[in-house]
Amino acid sequence: MITNIRTLLSKTCRDERGATAIEYGLIAALVAIVIIGGLQALSGGLNTLFNTVATTLGG
Repeated sequence: MITNIRTLLSKTCRDERGATAIEYGLIAALVAIVIIGGLQALSGGLNTLFNTVATTLGG
């Protein structure tokens, strides 16, 4: 039984699939943060642009 536990632990230590999944998750979170930050930076300019277009078309 102890041999089975040792074998299981050594396989688990060598298995890096979980680490890879965490890395991909961190990359996806970073991309999302960059996109959200970019949208927030552009929101003021877009709001002004849409207001200008609405004013021009409306009057």
